[in-house]
Amino acid sequence: MNFQDRKEATAPSLVANLAADYAGRVVGLTILFHPDTRRIGHYCEWPLTGRAVTESIGRYHPLFESNRHESASESLAEPHISREALSFEYRDHRVVLEKIPGACPCAVQGRELSGRLQLEPTQLDRGVTLQLGHAVVLYLRIGPPRGAIADGPEADFGLLGGSAAMARLRQQVARAGATDLDVLVLGETGVGKELTAAGIHRASARAGAPLVTINMAAVPTQLAPALLFGSARGAYTGAARATPGYFQQAAGGTLFLDEVGATPAEIQPQMLRALQQREIQVVGGALEAVDVRIVAATDAELSGDGCDFNAALRHRLGSIEIQVPALREHAEDVGELLLHFITGEAASMGCAHLLPGVGRDELLIAQWAEVFQLFARYAWPGNIRELGNAARQVLVASEYGLCVPANLLARLNQAESGEGASREPSRRPATAVDLETFRAAYIDSGCEVAATARVLGMSRPAVYRRLDEMPDLRLAADVPRAEVEAALKTAGGDVRRAARELVVSYQGLKARLRLAGGEE
Repeated sequence: MNFQDRKEATAPSLVANLAADYAGRVVGLTILFHPDTRRIGHYCEWPLTGRAVTESIGRYHPLFESNRHESASESLAEPHISREALSFEYRDHRVVLEKIPGACPCAVQGRELSGRLQLEPTQLDRGVTLQLGHAVVLYLRIGPPRGAIADGPEADFGLLGGSAAMARLRQQVARAGATDLDVLVLGETGVGKELTAAGIHRASARAGAPLVTINMAAVPTQLAPALLFGSARGAYTGAARATPGYFQQAAGGTLFLDEVGATPAEIQPQMLRALQQREIQVVGGALEAVDVRIVAATDAELSGDGCDFNAALRHRLGSIEIQVPALREHAEDVGELLLHFITGEAASMGCAHLLPGVGRDELLIAQWAEVFQLFARYAWPGNIRELGNAARQVLVASEYGLCVPANLLARLNQAESGEGASREPSRRPATAVDLETFRAAYIDSGCEVAATARVLGMSRPAVYRRLDEMPDLRLAADVPRAEVEAALKTAGGDVRRAARELVVSYQGLKARLRLAGGEE
């Protein structure tokens, strides 16, 4: 490219056109539920060009296409929907929906529509459910256009959903995988950060080598150096053999540091050296070079006031940063996700006969349509993990017929998507939690520091400080060796039972035994 070409390629008009392309928005309709479950996730889009958009929604219009474009565009083709059920008009950033006189029953956000309804910009940005008849639920939203999912079993990296948000995420995963840079995956709890990390590994040149995962929140501070970097024979009492750490186990591959925000402060300088130099200090041994790529993930804030995370380490981890979207940001994918969970679990729970499908009883189809729209309207503060758990609760309760447990139904009804959604609790000092409340939360959380911090809304360092103040509570690394051996003997070698007897973390005790050459 010569100088003139470069000059023209960066001309303000061209840059402005590029910006306009990225800013493009569409009115999108996604099929959340359909008796033919193969149609769930299919969509149609109407580009916003500055002019009014006028359409009708019914049995034969509009045409919906699949994300993979494996079949021709199809109408809803559901016989219980009127040929024209709703009129749709977009003008001045608002949508007016009107039920056609004499048409099948229609509902918006679960409320029956009998005349005209105007939807405001905030509602359209968030998305609303539209039910046509008893059998079809759509999701209406204004946002960026979605892209097609590439063909092939590994093309989606296990990251389900055809929304624009998920298309962007898959694109970022593919691009990150094509490099050998370290990656920091950010996102709320339950959004799929581990799946994202696995996708980066599969998309990389290291895919044939190990992907080793370690939850940093479960690593006891005293054992962290040996667990991460390995230990030489005789490095400490009971070390009868050299033990490789997680860095060595991931040689040639990828090391996934989950909940990296919980990395003990004492080990962070060594982690920084490992990332910068690709060199680790084996406990009781020599420096050792390692060939490993780091992918880290966290739902915690790693910078800012009150954060004790090493700033240099945070920047080194984030050579590439990927933000995994919260489920409320791509609620149009709820239908696909819910279908995935119920079809995957139904057979093992003995309720496959209750799954929706063509030819099923109309009452069952109507019940499933209601369940799908309830799920789509909820904010899911626990994201995809919470949705999966809720799907299993429905199946467990559906012994004799489709049933949503009363406690789950109350939760789904208490807040519609984006309204009243709970957020991560604000951090509070340890002194704001009395001793008995702390003790109960710690034990109920399995003596896990990270889980206790989440339950009480405290930082992890605050939990450690409170533990130091309570002599009757301790970490697995602090229990005398003889006491550990006695507990294991009493428990018949069952590490989980021994941890309960000692009132310590199972993961912490397991890590301690691993270093001593005991149970893996």
